[in-house]
Amino acid sequence: MQELDIKKLDGKSLDVAETDKERLKAVFPQCFVEGKLDIDKLLSLCGEYIDNDFEKYKFEWKGKSECLRIAGKRSTGTLRPCPEESVDFENTNNLYIEGDNLEVLKLLQTAYYRKVKMIYIDPPYNTGNDFVYEDDFKDPLAKYKEITSQTTKSNPETMGRYHTNWLNMMYPRLRLAANLLRDDGVIFISIDDNEITNLRRVCDEVFGEENFIAQFIVASNSTKNNSKYVSVSHEYVLCYCKNIYSLGDEWKVKKNNVDEYYNRAMQLVKRNLSEEEIHNELLELVKYPRFYDLDHYTYADKRGIYQTDNPGGVTNGNMVTEVVHPVTGKLCAKPVGGWRYKDEEIKRLEKEGLLAFGKDETIVPRPKRYLDDYIYQVPKSTLFFDSQSSTKWLKANNLPFDFAKAVEFIKYLLSTSSKNDDIILDFFSGSATTAHAVMQLNAEDGGKRQFIMVQLPELTDEKSEAFKAGYKNICEIGKERIRRAGAKIKEQNADVDVGFKVLKLDTSNLVKWDDTPLASTDTADLFTRMDGMIESIKKGRSELDVVYEVMLKLGIPATYKVFENNLNGRKVYSIGEDGLILVCLDGKNGGITPEDITAMCELSPAKIVAAEEAFKDDVALSNAFYISKDSGVEIMLL
Repeated sequence: MQELDIKKLDGKSLDVAETDKERLKAVFPQCFVEGKLDIDKLLSLCGEYIDNDFEKYKFEWKGKSECLRIAGKRSTGTLRPCPEESVDFENTNNLYIEGDNLEVLKLLQTAYYRKVKMIYIDPPYNTGNDFVYEDDFKDPLAKYKEITSQTTKSNPETMGRYHTNWLNMMYPRLRLAANLLRDDGVIFISIDDNEITNLRRVCDEVFGEENFIAQFIVASNSTKNNSKYVSVSHEYVLCYCKNIYSLGDEWKVKKNNVDEYYNRAMQLVKRNLSEEEIHNELLELVKYPRFYDLDHYTYADKRGIYQTDNPGGVTNGNMVTEVVHPVTGKLCAKPVGGWRYKDEEIKRLEKEGLLAFGKDETIVPRPKRYLDDYIYQVPKSTLFFDSQSSTKWLKANNLPFDFAKAVEFIKYLLSTSSKNDDIILDFFSGSATTAHAVMQLNAEDGGKRQFIMVQLPELTDEKSEAFKAGYKNICEIGKERIRRAGAKIKEQNADVDVGFKVLKLDTSNLVKWDDTPLASTDTADLFTRMDGMIESIKKGRSELDVVYEVMLKLGIPATYKVFENNLNGRKVYSIGEDGLILVCLDGKNGGITPEDITAMCELSPAKIVAAEEAFKDDVALSNAFYISKDSGVEIMLL
């Protein structure tokens, strides 16, 4: 078999450490001796010389080294497709993944390495009631199975490792998430006072201090009465980028809550109020914190919202042009020092109704500056959003979920840095607000953003409203929210992708790749495992399960279409519109023949992946190898 040099598909996720080492070796080959990194030499080449000072500034906690090993441990798991729970499974470019996000992030490495434009996460805040579990280095998939079969546990301060447990959960996930970001990618992380300091230091280490962008303060209309001294009414969003030098153009977003403000102002205009009455109403409205960005725009007419500008402020200005007051018919006062505009410009403003006049001619007319022309700005570090809006929407749709982030808030973050067909990842997706926001923003600006939601199927408490409403775990709430929000959006914009493909984390579909420890030391379990190894595919797993595992391990995005073909009476799966990969698991009727391989090669795939047991014998396999080689097609075995 080795003489044929046929490659076998590796059943593990991307070796992140080896990938990073190869990148480092390409830049600093002289720092590797017999394949191992000489860290002292690397430091000296970077101008960092070794000394004996051990009192260096660093961030340490118990378990940090193990976190790195956990992040680097390759996963043998897989993501099984679930068409019956999906929406538009065959055509959508969106993913909803159920599973422990640590394992899922590992499995996404090959297909999505350096491809994600934006990550948003709302992780457990570690308030003492949030679920924070310890990762199992030896058996992560078995640990995941254990977690999903019981109600999740909290992390009270009385445990003694309060901050440590939280750090050990977050650190490996952030390390893996960083690998997925593009060079111009960004990550936003919601957090509160409990862990903001620790999170900032972890992110400095993972993403680099130089890639810190901002620590947003998000003020809300709710308060946390958890202190007898201060009622906290804000949270934070940390923002880091992958590479500050690759971000490109400056960010521009709509002024905060501008759409709501615009609607309110135009309602005043429709009531036929006077300009002064509208102005007074808007002056009161901009006192609300969420409208601070608009505090200068306190006038409105049928054209829209505007502020008035200084017509003078110069010396030796235009003293010639005269403007007549439209009510008194008298010549208006001129600015001290004269108009800053030439005669033709003032005449144009007057003709087009772009001058705001006072109550009489004693007040100097001022040019109108409409909000429509100044609606975008660089994001400000203090944000105001209705924290209850998503919760109200969820309850109105019988989807009980506490503390969901506002759709408008996530849309705002999305609009800072994403566009077109960017990939958006949320691996603490909760009620799937991020998916809702992506679909809504795509409907509004014509974008084709794709979302990847990842959520642990935490069981809902039997006493909770969610459980009583029929939702056994959080994922059921998230999926139903996307269905309902998507259907509503689709009514208004038929061109938006509101589908999603459900994938579920599980152990490998192939017995020979499954290194999950036995459930017990009972010999019966051992014999059951051995009997199962007679066939390579586990019982209860479908061929489509195996095809998606092949895609995952070869680095093909799970959004690619899979077609079922019939070649010479044998079932063959084609991955991608152009048949990029062909997968054949069909060993019936004597097994795969040379004619079958010839027919596959005629489709000009880049690769053929076949089950080794689908060939009758070594002769048939040898023939397949030489036929594919002559056709310039690589063949791989499962």
